[in-house]
Amino acid sequence: MRTELVDLCRQLRLAHVVDHVALQQDEQVKSIVEQLLTAELDGRRRAKLGKLVQQAGFPHIKTFEGYVFDHISFPGGSSHEIIRELEWLERKENLLLMGAVGTGKTHMATALGVEACRRGKTVQFYRASDLVAVLQEKFASGVISRFREKLKKADLFILDEVGYVPFSQTGSELLFNVIADCYERQSVIVTSNLEFGQWTSVFGDTKLTSALVDRLVHHAHILSFTGESFRFKQAMDRIPM
Repeated sequence: MRTELVDLCRQLRLAHVVDHVALQQDEQVKSIVEQLLTAELDGRRRAKLGKLVQQAGFPHIKTFEGYVFDHISFPGGSSHEIIRELEWLERKENLLLMGAVGTGKTHMATALGVEACRRGKTVQFYRASDLVAVLQEKFASGVISRFREKLKKADLFILDEVGYVPFSQTGSELLFNVIADCYERQSVIVTSNLEFGQWTSVFGDTKLTSALVDRLVHHAHILSFTGESFRFKQAMDRIPM
């Protein structure tokens, strides 16, 4: 019996097919069965990937094709190759992408999220302001607990654009609870254009901000994005000289 065929049947949970094919003497039959099962497995993987990507809620699908890493400072012992391997995700560690507007933070966060989906991980992507609006709505409707349970099921939680819009006290507290739920249970990617010392201007409460940052930076890889805005540069390049 071909090792590849046995492995395909195992992945597709077709134990009886293995037994039946093992009785066949014609190698061509086994080869055809192997091709059919390979096609079935590939189809299932594509369908699962499509479902995971759709459920993640990415605003746009981004990959690392053509992505430039020259402007990113990685912490000691890390690199873009290591980050892309997603071992930090398996260890439930966080990524904090910090830097000016337009320097590729959201692109990287999304590309990592898509890669996580490719590996069968569940991902949830939210802009910070959108998530706070949803949390406040769920809180007012009395279904906030159910929504938080949904977020807890994600392997990777991406919180984009922290720092662009300040939150109300209620919104800050609700978002803090979501981050607290993730602590050491899920990986979180946060993108922000503000240094941690400026986060109080967004969350309002110094103690709450300190507690939130403390949870995020513990077991975290902090990446610093420098340079000018890619979007601004592209816009300038389109202006005829």
